[in-house]
Amino acid sequence: MSPQIVILAAGMGSRLGRSLPKPLTELSDGRTIMQQQFDNIRAAFGAKAKVTIVVGYKMEYIVEAFPQASFVYNEAYDQTNTSKSLLRALKATRDGGVLWMNGDVVFDPTALMRAAELIETDRSFVSVNTAKVSDEEVKYTVDAEGFIQELSKTVVGGLGEAVGINYVASGDKAALVHHLGKVGNQDYFERGLELAIQTEGMRVEPMDISDLYAVEIDFAEDLERANHLFA
Repeated sequence: MSPQIVILAAGMGSRLGRSLPKPLTELSDGRTIMQQQFDNIRAAFGAKAKVTIVVGYKMEYIVEAFPQASFVYNEAYDQTNTSKSLLRALKATRDGGVLWMNGDVVFDPTALMRAAELIETDRSFVSVNTAKVSDEEVKYTVDAEGFIQELSKTVVGGLGEAVGINYVASGDKAALVHHLGKVGNQDYFERGLELAIQTEGMRVEPMDISDLYAVEIDFAEDLERANHLFA
């Protein structure tokens, strides 16, 4: 059975300097960033997989490009960050776990196939890359049992970077919703995860995909790197 799937695509993506929403940026193979995400979802979960997209900035372009999806509108897209987009999406889902991803990540389809086992057993996870640790990215540490302990851009001594593909188990969703509601409007969703871990004892596994390509597209050089990786 396919999980509930959410793509966060409400932001303005101004750093890339494009007029359309960033997920509609074209890759070197002619697909958009979001189209390769849909292709990856189908490869892992089948053609009938249902996807909900959180839209905001120039939403009509995304709605037109992906009419098969469901949509949640973040009307405060220019005043809020991914924490509030994810909050809206989770509140709109039915019972059960939710797989979500940032709408600007170009990634190897194997990443979702690898995630399927954790999703099947309903275990919360954050996809990570241990190959590099950049100051600008969300970093993580783990506790003595190997579960995520810290998760933010300000982590010191991070073991790697969070990639932007994640899953919240059915039993953890209420706690995550609660803490996403408490964080600031400009916080990333990772802050909600971190608070749920610290205060609720939520157990989140790091799913290592360091051997696969996954690039979050923020700048032109990210797009160039992504095109080179999957060419």
